[in-house]
Amino acid sequence: MGDYGHDLEFGVFIEPAAQSADQVVALSALAEEAGYDLVTFNDHLYSPRSLDVWTLMSFVAARTDRVRLAPNVLSLPLRPPAVLARAVTSLDILSHGRAELGIGAGIAWEGIEAMGGRRLDPGDSIEALEEGIHVIRELLNTGAPDGAQFEGKHYRLAGALRGPAPVHDISMWVGAFKPRMLRLVGRLADGWWPTVPALKPGDLAAGNAVIDAAAARAGREPHAIRRLLNLGQGYAPARDTAAELARLALEDGIGTFIVSVNDPRAIADFAAEVAPRVREAVEKARLRGPGAPPAAAGAAAVGTSAPAEAATPGETADEQLRVTPTPDEAIRHSYRAPWDDSARPRRDRTGLEVIYTDQGRRVAKQLIAVHDLLRGELTELRDILRQVRDGAMPAGDARAALNDIALRQNDWTLGAFCARYCSVVAQHHAAEDASLFPHLARNEPQLKPVIDRLTEEHLVIHDAIQEVDQALVQHMTRPDNHDAIQGAIDYLTDALLSHLAYEEQELVEPLARLGFYPDQVPLRS
Repeated sequence: MGDYGHDLEFGVFIEPAAQSADQVVALSALAEEAGYDLVTFNDHLYSPRSLDVWTLMSFVAARTDRVRLAPNVLSLPLRPPAVLARAVTSLDILSHGRAELGIGAGIAWEGIEAMGGRRLDPGDSIEALEEGIHVIRELLNTGAPDGAQFEGKHYRLAGALRGPAPVHDISMWVGAFKPRMLRLVGRLADGWWPTVPALKPGDLAAGNAVIDAAAARAGREPHAIRRLLNLGQGYAPARDTAAELARLALEDGIGTFIVSVNDPRAIADFAAEVAPRVREAVEKARLRGPGAPPAAAGAAAVGTSAPAEAATPGETADEQLRVTPTPDEAIRHSYRAPWDDSARPRRDRTGLEVIYTDQGRRVAKQLIAVHDLLRGELTELRDILRQVRDGAMPAGDARAALNDIALRQNDWTLGAFCARYCSVVAQHHAAEDASLFPHLARNEPQLKPVIDRLTEEHLVIHDAIQEVDQALVQHMTRPDNHDAIQGAIDYLTDALLSHLAYEEQELVEPLARLGFYPDQVPLRS
């Protein structure tokens, strides 16, 4: 565990949205121009909203010259491994050595079954993935004599001709979380590729330990296995972000960071402001030797803050804050009210004597950015309903899409912001009271009634999402009746938009003033 010494790489994950295909290609080309090493796309063959990843990567390869391409990650149950071996080799040849292979055992089994794939239990899916890796390696091994032979429970080769030979040694990076999958990574894979929002504190260290032990038992060098990490949304260009990523490289061995971006400015900013600082900090720490802290010039230690800035004469309080909470437009779709808005507690408003820092403002903007993601997914969910009503999408596919989005995956008991932002910095937190809401309540006790109310509303939203899921299940048996689905999504829409606006109105200003940093010393005793 610790620093595996890998050369640092940075990549982007771009949603392969069919409705904005030209933008997907343009963002990929921009990522190359910005200096990224890797462009990646997910593989949701069962979703009509997504482009096919191999077609997309081939098209992007023709529009770029240097950047490498990889699925993030491929769903093996819908990709026969022998055919996949030919596909990745062909792309590697056509792109002059720029194809890599991210691969997984499969998720969203209802969608896979709907496309004709086989539903596998967890044990069988891991077994099939292991066999699939063997099949691919056999066909890529063009130096071996005779045809490729393999006999497994799920896949077989009966003398298949090997080749063609790829231009470079194609890496196989496995998306894995559970111990059995991690042991597979240690035995067979070229890299481990987890995702930040799915990790709990300590998961990276624990996963590395399992992988390293499995590699050693298989006679492999643990340092030969690259550690990649999908960062998810919410990584603003900031010195504290660079310091945190440098720490992940030096303490958890991450060699490749993949940032989720669908905005040209975010792509450019991360490449210009974050990646160079991370490289500099890691390089300096390595020169100082093992055990050196990651902090370096250009990458301030996490928890430090930019100089405070007093109000300019004539500025209003809102102008001084320079962060605008999203207003509640009070448009309601459902006949049911999720709660009584008038009973919500409110914080005391601050005056012009307050001083904000740029760091605090960035934290407040991150809250709004994550909320905007959830608002966007709500719009997407309502569009899915429209497709169901129009007969363009079966309810089973709609339910698979619901399972895919962050609305469903979010841990509402910690808050939308905390579930995303805290996931990467959680290893700095020695105790649960270092997360977002307790931090604010501790430093500003008048916020506790607001935070208690927000937590209650999280539970209502969780139940509303469950109601949408149940309505989709019901629709499978009564496809002509859309009332239940419409009612459930309207209710969720009202609850979520009202809640997000309320949270921003009450927490944006305290966040800009108090900030929220890992390892932060309480501002008050």
